[in-house]
Amino acid sequence: MSTNESSLRAELSGVLTLSDLALMLGVPAQTIYDLRSQGRGPRGFRVGRELRFRAAEVEAWIARLEAADGPGAEEMER
Repeated sequence: MSTNESSLRAELSGVLTLSDLALMLGVPAQTIYDLRSQGRGPRGFRVGRELRFRAAEVEAWIARLEAADGPGAEEMER
């Protein structure tokens, strides 16, 4: 395997399918579609017709959800 192939594999290992993400979150895939259509889901990209998500983007999205739901979140919403 060449260095380029190794780099590509390492980079792509941080990519999740829609099924991977739904399983990781414990929700149906439709929930991910719904969140994205409402502008509240993680950023993703298409490979052909299939959605993919960068693991780093999913982690950042989860961190934003946690911050919005953390201590003082009720006061922020008022």
